[in-house]
Amino acid sequence: MSEIKNAIHEFGQLERLARRDQWVNHIHPLVLLGLTILYIAIVVSFGKYELFGLIGMGLYPLALFILADLKFGECLRRLRLVLPLVVFIGLFNPLLDKTPVSIGSIVLRGGWISMMTLILKGFFSVLASYILVATTPIVDLCRALRKIHVPQILVTQLLLTYRYISVLLSEVSRITQAYQLRAPGQKGVHFKLWGPLVGQLLLRSMDKAQIVYESMLLRGFNGEFREGRNAKLTLTDVLYGLFWTGAFVLLRRYVIIFLVGNLFV
Repeated sequence: MSEIKNAIHEFGQLERLARRDQWVNHIHPLVLLGLTILYIAIVVSFGKYELFGLIGMGLYPLALFILADLKFGECLRRLRLVLPLVVFIGLFNPLLDKTPVSIGSIVLRGGWISMMTLILKGFFSVLASYILVATTPIVDLCRALRKIHVPQILVTQLLLTYRYISVLLSEVSRITQAYQLRAPGQKGVHFKLWGPLVGQLLLRSMDKAQIVYESMLLRGFNGEFREGRNAKLTLTDVLYGLFWTGAFVLLRRYVIIFLVGNLFV
């Protein structure tokens, strides 16, 4: 039960994180969304042996963690279930790719380089997505998706799924607590009761979801998203987007590690 309560707390904490009064949080959601999509696209475009060029792309998440006052340790803790999958994707590259790759005077098996490149691609993409969610409330994000003409049904599904996760977790917490009160000292739920409890969870969640949906309709929800905070693009938003767009192009074109190294050698 404590794990479920921790999950509910983490879910609410992430939403509160996106609504903080930080400078980055006031950038227009459309700019933040566009930069995230562009960043992930450029990161993925690197070749499998372009490890040193890819490392320079880490400048964006590093700068955003500082500007948005995000804690890297909390990010890793929240992504602890996703990051092992990112590592697992490239785990077998050293066995499959035996192409020799020269790094200066050192010759390495290409599989090790491609493994690190693939891991960094996944890691940077996940970090960029986390930064977007941690700096943009879900409603503003959905509003930005509609502005780039993502189908209304998909955006509404995203919003309602996000909202109903907390409802589902709350019902799981209540059912689990009620079961433990009726079966003290028992570890977990007996497998014979999994079916009935899942059925009860489904029915109770549907009832709560219907109440939430009716409340949304009473407040005028019709599938579209009204203008909220940061409704119009400002000069700051445009300059912020142009700065990072130019930075992404330079980081893709030049190997920053080598450029910085030449300054000191």
